[in-house]
Amino acid sequence: MFNTIDRPASCEMRAFIKFLYARNVRSCEIYCQRSETYGQNAMSEGMVRTWVRMFKEGRENVHDVEHRGRPSLITEELVGHLDEKVRSNSRFTIFDLSMNFQNISRSLLHEIVIKQFLYKKSCSRWVPKTLTNIQKRKRMGTVFAALYDRRK
Repeated sequence: MFNTIDRPASCEMRAFIKFLYARNVRSCEIYCQRSETYGQNAMSEGMVRTWVRMFKEGRENVHDVEHRGRPSLITEELVGHLDEKVRSNSRFTIFDLSMNFQNISRSLLHEIVIKQFLYKKSCSRWVPKTLTNIQKRKRMGTVFAALYDRRK
């Protein structure tokens, strides 16, 4: 019995299939030999058949083909218009920008503002959760004093 090879690379598996295909071995026999050499979890019988078919059709390369992926919606023109809008109103929100650029998602607008323009969201008011206990007491004291003054 042979030693099995753990975690083979995809191109290694395809080269194995290509080698056996060149020796005129049938796809079911290639699958059996692959199972003996690489174990049961390396590649399914259907994928072995698919690769044998591709090599039969003339494919030579055993490596993955580079995919271009989804085309980017971010263009220089879009970034320029967005930059003008942001500079004209420093108190912009992503919602405001999405109303002006309706064909672009809010997440993409947010990504442009954060990653390309390097803006950070800031808050100009105190939020009660972030106040210390002393600040909360002081705040509540001024509120009660204002209520007391109104009653007089």
